[in-house]
Amino acid sequence: MTKTSNQMWGGRFAAGPDAIMEAINASIGFDKRLAAQDIAGSRAHAAMLAAQGILTDSDAQAIREGLLTVLSEIEGGTFEFSTALEDIHMNVEARLKEIIGEPAGRLHTARSRNDQVATDFRLWVRDQLDAAEAGLLALIRALLAQAEAGADWVMPGFTHLQTAQPVTWGHHMMAYVEMFGRDLSRMRDARVRMNESPLGAAALAGTSFPIDRHATAAALGFDRPCANSLDAVSDRDFALEFLGAASICAMHLSRFAEELVIWSTAQFRFVTLSDRFSTGSSIMPQKKNPDAAELIRAKVGRIMGANVALMMVMKGLALTYSKDMQEDKEQVFDAADNLMLALAAMEGMVRDMTANRDRLAAAAGSGFSTATDLADWLVRVLGLPFREAHHVTGSLVALAEKKGCDLPDLSLADMQSVHKGITADVFGVLGVENSVNSRMSYGGTAPAQVRAQIARWKERLA
Repeated sequence: MTKTSNQMWGGRFAAGPDAIMEAINASIGFDKRLAAQDIAGSRAHAAMLAAQGILTDSDAQAIREGLLTVLSEIEGGTFEFSTALEDIHMNVEARLKEIIGEPAGRLHTARSRNDQVATDFRLWVRDQLDAAEAGLLALIRALLAQAEAGADWVMPGFTHLQTAQPVTWGHHMMAYVEMFGRDLSRMRDARVRMNESPLGAAALAGTSFPIDRHATAAALGFDRPCANSLDAVSDRDFALEFLGAASICAMHLSRFAEELVIWSTAQFRFVTLSDRFSTGSSIMPQKKNPDAAELIRAKVGRIMGANVALMMVMKGLALTYSKDMQEDKEQVFDAADNLMLALAAMEGMVRDMTANRDRLAAAAGSGFSTATDLADWLVRVLGLPFREAHHVTGSLVALAEKKGCDLPDLSLADMQSVHKGITADVFGVLGVENSVNSRMSYGGTAPAQVRAQIARWKERLA
């Protein structure tokens, strides 16, 4: 085993690593996930070397065909990964040599594992950004469907989880459309910035071979090569940006999951989650637990933890490459897996859930939710300064609490006992339907405004 490892390293080391060193040094246990990207990069590199006259066409063809054979073995589950060969790059190259012989040794001309892994990892993260974009678009469309169905359904809006003012179900759903829309923007923005190719930067200083970095960049779908070879091999900003965007997205998912947990309780009964995203209790037959939402809520810890972990790996590294950077992948792999799972689960829950319109409407009118409308009426109709109107409204709320009723249930005489100028017209603003219909400011909860925002988003997505 050590003999094979030493052959791959060359003649620098007289003795192989012992078992502990091999275990800490090897990354094949996790970086084998980069196999498809590694082989794509190698195929592009071989084609470029041939185009530049650095490799013969026959060697390049053998390499490219041999790499496809390796990929088919990996995808078919027949490839034998070796810890002694350390990483995905060495494993692929060793197997390629077994398949095509001596030409395999020419593949590594004009590159290093440093630019190779940086290229592979960028390609992998780029794929995750594309997957996150697709997941976010699906979730946004599910939210738009909910918003459109309930654009005029009244429900309580909350601050401090206390009833504040009536809003509409559609308005609440559109709040999450805006949140996930920003997440979508961050994913797209990160993709644009990271789409530069490190391939050809070699170990750190570039290469003396007449390579064409623009050709390999284009072949791999990059916009351009990285402009500085030192930065190209040592940069992991692209992974950190993905983790940063993923952390914010996971936080948004967690906030929504928390609301679904609360809303599905017997005390709220705002929504009914489908059986597909709920579980029962092993002992309490009446229970329907929102386990999918709870698990989504917990994912933010893993994803944000990955962000912090990679930041700590990178914070003290002088240019260029250090072996510390081998610790860059596991956290990103785990975070990406959990983000994609959480997005898919949330999209499914949103599509399947049923909003309980009657319960939402009943709750919308409780807790003196139209108190602000009363205060606004006192300012608008009676000309009171807002602070005085606020005081009058507070007194009326106290009176309603004392009588055990809500504001619309007070008599005109009750209201005039607090302020004699109040007229019967005030009752026109105290209903929750009137309240939400009056909020016509841009971005407000009025159904007309909600439908306008839905239309804007549909046009944007089209």
